[in-house]
Amino acid sequence: MTVPFELPEENRELSPYTGYTRAHWEAVADGLLEAAWRWATPEGALLDLPGRPSVSGVRSDGLEGYARTFLAAGFRIAGSGGKDPGGLLDRYARGLAAGTRTPGRDDTESWPLILDHHVQGQPMVESASVALGLMLTRPWLWDRLDGDVQDRAEQWLRGALTHVPAPNNWYLFPFMVASFLESVGRGDHSTRGARARALELLETWYRGDGWYADGDGRAFDHYNGWALHLYPLLHAQLTGDAELSARFGPRLRQHLEGFSLMFGADGAPVHFGRSLTYRFAASAALGIGAVTGHTPLTPGASRRVASGALRYFLDRGAVTGDGLLSLGWHGPHAATLQRYSGPASPYWASKGFVALLAPEDDPLWTAPEEPAPSEGPDRVLALPAPGLLIQSTGADGIVRLHNHGSDHVRPHEGETADLADALYGRSAYSTHTGPTSPANVPDNHLAVEVGGAASVRCRIRALGAGQGEGWGWAASWHRPVFAPGPPMVPGLRVQSVTVALGRFELRVHRVVGAPAGARISQTGWATRAHGSQLAGLSGWTGSDEVRAPQGTAYEPWVRIPRLTADAEGTVLLTALACLGTAPSTPPLAAAVRDVTVSDGDREVTVTWSDGARTVVGFEPVRVTHEGT
Repeated sequence: MTVPFELPEENRELSPYTGYTRAHWEAVADGLLEAAWRWATPEGALLDLPGRPSVSGVRSDGLEGYARTFLAAGFRIAGSGGKDPGGLLDRYARGLAAGTRTPGRDDTESWPLILDHHVQGQPMVESASVALGLMLTRPWLWDRLDGDVQDRAEQWLRGALTHVPAPNNWYLFPFMVASFLESVGRGDHSTRGARARALELLETWYRGDGWYADGDGRAFDHYNGWALHLYPLLHAQLTGDAELSARFGPRLRQHLEGFSLMFGADGAPVHFGRSLTYRFAASAALGIGAVTGHTPLTPGASRRVASGALRYFLDRGAVTGDGLLSLGWHGPHAATLQRYSGPASPYWASKGFVALLAPEDDPLWTAPEEPAPSEGPDRVLALPAPGLLIQSTGADGIVRLHNHGSDHVRPHEGETADLADALYGRSAYSTHTGPTSPANVPDNHLAVEVGGAASVRCRIRALGAGQGEGWGWAASWHRPVFAPGPPMVPGLRVQSVTVALGRFELRVHRVVGAPAGARISQTGWATRAHGSQLAGLSGWTGSDEVRAPQGTAYEPWVRIPRLTADAEGTVLLTALACLGTAPSTPPLAAAVRDVTVSDGDREVTVTWSDGARTVVGFEPVRVTHEGT
């Protein structure tokens, strides 16, 4: 598909993989900003983009339009040394003056007040983008404002310092507000307190392997890159805070060791977690890594992955004919959205433009593109801290993420079926497929069916992860939760292990405490074509294929392979799955020579067709692999 604004000619000599250069990034930023500003209020305080309102209401949505596009403008202008070909700074200055004149008033221009997250929370999110935009453009915007406009802007921003954020990455919003106010000589005990509190929480949320939990639970997702790593390092970069750079930089470097592998050869990020309508914001961690030097990637590889993500979405209809980013993934897609998603929400994609802070003569833009991590040999990477297993195959460039540690259940919450989240609860995600909707059969899911009700997976307890040469594993357990009916069956639990080897996924489940009459099902990848295979190796007695008519973010209609078995007490079930694009992929059964279950349904040994052996045991979990 083509975008409704002009892009430069491709440069395949400098960028042999994507054709994109820095000029393409600038052109995309300019085109998106110009299109969005067509929907501004007369004085420019609100950008009321067309579409269904979020739960926060149209006024908050209009502020979101101003703030998130200001973020893109800030990166664009700061990275160009103040050059402003679209005359954006005057527009944002007028909008700031109008929006802060009478905050909270129900008129054409006034911004909503910043209140507690559970009362009127969204403006606190947007305050960080306003503050960061002002910080980035300070010499050309803030320093030229009248003193009374500066005072009004400070007063509005301070609402973020005096109200309660949501208990997660939101604490970084007052952190950025404080960072800006201190940078312009308006700091005090409130700004110092906001920064100290955010940094204190980040330490408690850091779990290792370069990953933060998004709050006190175990939500590991794209918020790591576009929030939890991005804001502290932006603060350090813009303020010259060497101590924070030294603390957070190595964590980002370690994060990128694994996260950079989570982009397919076609540029797609792994479709996993909430807020996916932010799209190429997923490249923000790569961008800030390149800008600050805290990255394991070469400049050419960093640009290849980031430009690949940008082009991936532009080529697949993310931008409408009006030049606006749609609410969805490729194009509009309702199942991708959350209640807080409004017409301007996709403009958090602006965070991807952080790469523009690298000047035009930086190696990020001048070095030839190099292959993305997923374009080399087959790779398997275990991340024990978040309980994730990344698997990529160079032949097709598909990346799979096996989830044995990330959920969306907060520590104080119980386990009920209404907490099930398709964006976290499935056992695997990829750059080629998305989860099916809750109204359809779930993909990549083991369900225990009791009394006609199928279970969901809510809280995930990680049991470990590890790897050897060319292979890796991750394990977890969960309590099956049912709806309708009681929340769980006493004593029932599911222990799960995934072993990734080349293109294969060995999926082993040990179901303990299944009541009489229980039935178990295991599904595979959701695709329209026959690129998804699932074969029962032990314990399974039936197989079929089911349909998900609502489709996924990738396809409007999909099929899912499924295995079934009756169960009572303790059963051990082994299956082999594969996701690929080759139409002539050999049947999975040919990959395995023998399967043996032993130790009272606590251990399974899989002998592969080439003579290699994989052993998976339970209580405790143990995984070994010997051979090629």
